[in-house]
Amino acid sequence: PTSAQFSVVPHSGRFCYTLDNDLLTIEQRQFYEDNGYLLIKKLVSDEDIERFRKEFMRICKREVKPPGVMIMKDESLKSQFGQSEKVVNKVQDFQEDEELFRYCTLPEVLKYVECFTGPNIMAMHTMLINKLPDSDRQTFLHPMHQDLHYFPFRPASRIVCAWTAMERAHQDNGCLVVQPGTHKTTLKPHGYPEWEGKTNKLFHGLLDEDEKIPKVHLVMEKGDTVFFHPLLIHGSGINRTSGFRKSISCHFASSECHYIDVKNTTQADLEKELEEMVRKKYNASSVELKDIWNFRARLVQGERINL
Repeated sequence: PTSAQFSVVPHSGRFCYTLDNDLLTIEQRQFYEDNGYLLIKKLVSDEDIERFRKEFMRICKREVKPPGVMIMKDESLKSQFGQSEKVVNKVQDFQEDEELFRYCTLPEVLKYVECFTGPNIMAMHTMLINKLPDSDRQTFLHPMHQDLHYFPFRPASRIVCAWTAMERAHQDNGCLVVQPGTHKTTLKPHGYPEWEGKTNKLFHGLLDEDEKIPKVHLVMEKGDTVFFHPLLIHGSGINRTSGFRKSISCHFASSECHYIDVKNTTQADLEKELEEMVRKKYNASSVELKDIWNFRARLVQGERINL
């Protein structure tokens, strides 16, 4: 479908979360409307995934050092394994790494993204996750959360995450877990869960999780891609296998979205924490949340308007 076939405003009748287009079937649109996510099988090729894997290994070995990238590690394993994939849990903000950023520009991904954002598309937040074997300490269990907690831009309905499995993801190696339909709720208060010694920096979770809401484990094959709404409550389990569970993802937003002031909201504490981290990393005297997101954001299609 071409950009001309999209209306910028959501469908005035039946659909709130997808735009009128010729790609998604009525059944797919209804599924996303009801559940807040949509799984597309074998969307990304094995060849592309192999290229992303090789670049991840190069970053782990420090053969390349993309500007602005945040590398999250299990420091306790560093003395044992040195600089390798056995230590690195996540490569975040890879927007300046041209090889990994190719993921955000893949036509097969963008044609689906456009169904949620419209034709003017920004890549806002990028991650390659390498879930380490972790059966005992649960260091890399990510508590149930809503991604909108991290984002100071709106409207939520014009933001979507594309998350691609780089190998088979299942319950044993910590696949995504979602609570269908929770995208229809509001943004809830988040913070660090009370798990002594088991929380990673910025791995915030819901402070009051409703255990009665059913959970679905998204078992995915290599190349499968799930698109989900930023208010959908989701998380991931621990990796009980001896291998590594890799995935690559990007949060996309319409460039027509706008920044909001999160002071005096449930996102205020996150703003302080993030600004402090960036000030320390870059030895900056002052930094604002909007500046951080302006640095992360890259236009991938159409026109840059607000973001």
